[in-house]
Amino acid sequence: MAENTKQLKQETAGTAMLHLGQAVLETEAEAIYNLRSKLDQSFVDACEILLQCEGRIVVSGMGKSGHIGSKIAATLASTGSPAFFVHPGEASHGDLGMVKQEDVFIAISNSGNSEELLTIIPIIKRFGIPLIALSGNLQSALARAATVTLDVSVEKEACPMGLAPTASTTATLAMGDALAVALLGQRGFNEQDFALSHPGGALGRRLLLRVSDIMSTGDAIPAVGPQALVPEAVLEISAKSLGFVMIVDQNNTLLGLFTDGDLRRAFDHSVDIRTTSISDLMNVTWQSTPADALAATAVALMQKHRINALPVLEDGKVCGALNMHALLAAGVV
Repeated sequence: MAENTKQLKQETAGTAMLHLGQAVLETEAEAIYNLRSKLDQSFVDACEILLQCEGRIVVSGMGKSGHIGSKIAATLASTGSPAFFVHPGEASHGDLGMVKQEDVFIAISNSGNSEELLTIIPIIKRFGIPLIALSGNLQSALARAATVTLDVSVEKEACPMGLAPTASTTATLAMGDALAVALLGQRGFNEQDFALSHPGGALGRRLLLRVSDIMSTGDAIPAVGPQALVPEAVLEISAKSLGFVMIVDQNNTLLGLFTDGDLRRAFDHSVDIRTTSISDLMNVTWQSTPADALAATAVALMQKHRINALPVLEDGKVCGALNMHALLAAGVV
């Protein structure tokens, strides 16, 4: 009986948590959806101010707004709009020196009455720096001081007590994303630009890494002449660990390929590999890639033809070798 009661309590608690979690997501989704009707000429004006900025976009906010502001600044910076976050408390103790007259200042406060922000706003105004406010109170001191105010107000917080910033911070973050993406579009910012600011990320590797950056070269290239016997070719495959060997002439022109799979097929056909020349078994058709091709393009080629390695050619001559393992190690796949 006691065990049944305990299980019932656990199921009841679990159901309550599930319903509360769903309610939070519904409230925050509604808060974001309602922002659409609040985007008006003020949003356009804010974008134009940011586009005309000759310096950097300085974002500031206190508490949870500060955390959101830090992310907005990071998003702006990574999408072609140089930006950084400054803590309003630190700003009033020296960090305001990082702000220059050619900058634009974005201040975030749901109430619009954050004491730390209001302390530094007069200095911003004195410098003649455009001030964009993201606030849930259009009648606040911050909104009145701003050059442009974007309304990020919400009907209610997702917190049952209506105290913890939840829906309001989600709406503010979404507004920041809307600004960043709108600016991205106007700047003509593309994937290549994004990759240049994210060289350590997966996208950067896919868009920046070339075959020449990761291919095997020199003595690491698996290659034999056309007169080599199959055992010699197999030893070359094993030694270079790329899964294939290239058959080349004295000018290093590619004549054919021989793979691990070809060796297995030779056994299936009872070929005497001890006395057979590799030129009798090599494939005379192949896929290849130039050294200056994107590594991601080489991946697509391999996937399309269901192969695991490629010769790298320049004017028909072998200059390198590439296999899927190298692409995996480089983080392209």
